[in-house]
Amino acid sequence: MHHEALRNGIRQAEADAGERDELLTPEEENELAQLPREAVAGLLLRSRPRCHGC
Repeated sequence: MHHEALRNGIRQAEADAGERDELLTPEEENELAQLPREAVAGLLLRSRPRCHGC
């Protein structure tokens, strides 16, 4: 097994257990898949950090 595959698996397991906030759980991924694309795009744009002075 490639070390990155193992690393990604561990990160996902931690997210599934609620230990990591930056990754989605399978339930959250399914919820996003049910939303219309426009709603998902709006959520992603609002969650991005804003660049002040760019």
